[in-house]
Amino acid sequence: MEKMITNVKGLQGTVAVPGDKSISHRAIMFGSMAEGKTTIENFLAGDDCLSTIACFRKLGVEIAQDGTSVTVEGKGVKGLKQSDTILDVGNSGTTIRLMSGILSSLPFETTLEGDESIAKRPMTRVVQPLREMGAVIEGREDGKYTPLTIKGGTLKGITYTLPVASAQVKSAILLAGLQANGKTTVIEKEKTRNHTETILQMFGGNIVSDGNAITVEGGQSLQATSVTVPGDISSAAFFLAAGAIVPNSTICLKSVGLNETRTGILDVLKNMGATMTIKQTNAPDAAEPIGDITISTSNLKATAINGSIIPRLIDELPIIALMATQADGTTVISDAKELKVKETNRIDTVVSELSKLGADIVATEDGMIIKGKTSLNGGEVTSYGDHRIGMMLAVAALICPEEVTLHDAEAINVSYPNFFEHLHQLMQK
Repeated sequence: MEKMITNVKGLQGTVAVPGDKSISHRAIMFGSMAEGKTTIENFLAGDDCLSTIACFRKLGVEIAQDGTSVTVEGKGVKGLKQSDTILDVGNSGTTIRLMSGILSSLPFETTLEGDESIAKRPMTRVVQPLREMGAVIEGREDGKYTPLTIKGGTLKGITYTLPVASAQVKSAILLAGLQANGKTTVIEKEKTRNHTETILQMFGGNIVSDGNAITVEGGQSLQATSVTVPGDISSAAFFLAAGAIVPNSTICLKSVGLNETRTGILDVLKNMGATMTIKQTNAPDAAEPIGDITISTSNLKATAINGSIIPRLIDELPIIALMATQADGTTVISDAKELKVKETNRIDTVVSELSKLGADIVATEDGMIIKGKTSLNGGEVTSYGDHRIGMMLAVAALICPEEVTLHDAEAINVSYPNFFEHLHQLMQK
C-alpha cells in the first residue's frame, strides 16, 4: 500500500495514542500464565500484539477480544498445552523472544517462526542464556535464526550478565526463571525498559531489583488481575516530533505512559529546547504512571545523544533523526548499534530515506550525524516494512513543500493501526 502525503498549514488538537505495545504483550503473556480471569483495557490491537494473542490461543488459552478490551482465562503456566501447529509470531520480536523463555520450561516441543524480517533478526542473544539454564533449542545456524524449535523441560536458575542492553533478552531469562529451580539473576550494564518487572508484580509475582541486578525465584504462581495499558510513548513520539517541527502546531497527547525507563524522548526534546508541558495524571488499574503531554512548534537546537540514555529511547531514534534535520546545528547519535538489528537496519534505512528528501545525514558505525536546519523536499520513500520508519517518513512529509509518496505504508499497522486517522484529525488545511 502506498500513501500520498502533502504539506500542511499546521497541526491542532488532542490525540489519545494507542496502548503501549510492550505492556500489551506482557499483559497477555502474564494473564495466560496466571490463575483466573485477567481483564485488559486500552490493549493495543496492532498486528504484533495480535500475534501474541494468536500464539497463546494455540497453546490452549481462551482469550476474548473486543476492540481494545481483552479477557484472558488463565489456567496457570502448567495449564498451557502443546500447539498442534507452528506458532507464527508475525513481525513481533517481543513475541518470539519472550515466548522462548516461557516455552523453555514447558514439557512439550514447540516451533516458533515469523515473517521475513524476523528470519533475519538475531536469536542467539536469547538462545544462549536459555541453553545455559538447560533449555533444548534448535534453529537455523545453531539457533542464530528462526525457525526455533524448543523442547521444554527442567531448568536451573543462573546469574547472567547481559552483553547487550535488551529488555527482550532480560525478560526471556526472567520468564524462564519463574519456572526454574532456584534463583535467576539478570545483571544489566545499562538499565533497559522495566515493564516485565512492573507487570509481574501486578500479577502477584515476586521480583527483586537491586541496582542493575534483577532476581526472580523459581516455582512462582501468578494470579489474575486487571490492567489498564497506558498510551504508548513510542507512538506518541511521532506526534511530539510533528508538533515541534510543523509550523503553527499545538498538540496534546492524552494519558501517555511516563515510565522513566522509556522517557528518554522527553529528555531529548527538553535538551533541544522544545516548547512542551507534562501533566501527570492517574487512572484506575493503570499499569504504570501516565500523563498528558502538550507540545507546540519550537525552535529546536542540535544535541548529542549517547550513553545510558540510548536504551530509554532506542525506538524513538528514527523520529529524533528527523527532528535533528530541523534543528540548528549538528546532532550526533552514537552508541546505537542496536538499531541495526531492529525490524530493519534502522541506521541505514533512516539515512537512505531522509537523504531522498534532501536531509544532510550520514551513517556511522553506531549511529548518525545530522546537520540542520535543512529544507526537505518531496519524493518517493519506503518504510521497508518497518512501522517506525513508515511513521517517521509520514511526519517528514508534513514539512515537505512537494508531495511525498510513502510505499509499504501498511507496516504502520504493527503498532499504530489508526495513525493516519489521527494525523488527518489534526491537520489544518
